[in-house]
Amino acid sequence: MTDLADRLASIELVVFDKDGTLIDFHDMWGGWAVALAGALEAATGRSLRVALLTSYGVDPRTRRTLAHGLLAATPMVRLREATVGIVARAGVDAQSAERAVAAAWDPPDPLTTSEPLADLRTLLGGLRAGGRRIAIATTDDREPTMRTVGALGIGDLIDATVCADDGVAVKPAADMVLYLCALLGAAPARTAVVGDTPSDLLMGRAAGAGLVIGVLSGVGRRRDLAPFADIVVASVAVLGS
Repeated sequence: MTDLADRLASIELVVFDKDGTLIDFHDMWGGWAVALAGALEAATGRSLRVALLTSYGVDPRTRRTLAHGLLAATPMVRLREATVGIVARAGVDAQSAERAVAAAWDPPDPLTTSEPLADLRTLLGGLRAGGRRIAIATTDDREPTMRTVGALGIGDLIDATVCADDGVAVKPAADMVLYLCALLGAAPARTAVVGDTPSDLLMGRAAGAGLVIGVLSGVGRRRDLAPFADIVVASVAVLGS
């Protein structure tokens, strides 16, 4: 990966997405979506599995998530609102749909479901040893994000985090990257953005990031990521090689 090492040489800040980039997306979220569909069907007596999983972009057989479905890059508050709409469109009145979703809504516990996609302490420690700062930009909320970072044992290696409920416009807008750059005193042109979805990479492009890296460890396939990436790699593990 000499080309990647050369490109990273001028980078002073690396902004990582979280789910699908640093931790396994499919194990955490695919199973949750299937379970949510079952709970909503039980609560409403309506057939919701196909509509919910189709909207979420989850394959019901493999539980893998597609890059362009709702689940891939939608903040939780908006995903919950969309789910109420899905239930309502199945013929459930608005109040009953809200009650059913409220009863069934139980996002994954990051303490038990966060599976790292690399030796993160070695990876992030190596990047920091090279003089780079590390940040996370995620469409997950702050509370579960910080619990995840704690569970992974990497809190001391992260310089800043921006989350969906922080009041900063979310991906694919440039705002999260620009916010982190301003906070950490890094120029966008000397910043790398790393993610597994088109929205991650479009965020980097919109912000004028100096390097935009797509990873194939999450929901995006090469054909999804290549149009927006400077380089596409198997996983974040190669950034430390």
